[in-house]
Amino acid sequence: MNSGSGIQELMAAETRASQIVAEARIARGDRMKQAQTDADELIAAYRLEQQDAFDKATNASGGSGGDASAKLQAETNKNIQAMQGQFTKNAQKAVDVLLSKCCEVSLEVPTARIRSTQKLYGK
Repeated sequence: MNSGSGIQELMAAETRASQIVAEARIARGDRMKQAQTDADELIAAYRLEQQDAFDKATNASGGSGGDASAKLQAETNKNIQAMQGQFTKNAQKAVDVLLSKCCEVSLEVPTARIRSTQKLYGK
């Protein structure tokens, strides 16, 4: 019976060990979740602090930037209109160049081709 009680003790110890390991895993998971929550809070606070600093710097340097945005939009629209004008002005020229290159066929046989065929046929 001693061997049976020793086996029972080993099984009980193994059960306790597995419970301890399971509890440790759960505790580690809880610590990781808490660390993630703390990190998220720190990130949110830092982000808010940086946003406030940026807003203060923006307001100090001339307001909300609405005028600069309007100027940039006007300049962009002007550049777009200029490019569209250039496109309409040069579209036919581009088509003509492409057509001339596509329809231009040279009927002259290159001298290298002539020599290679002469060598091939022994003339």
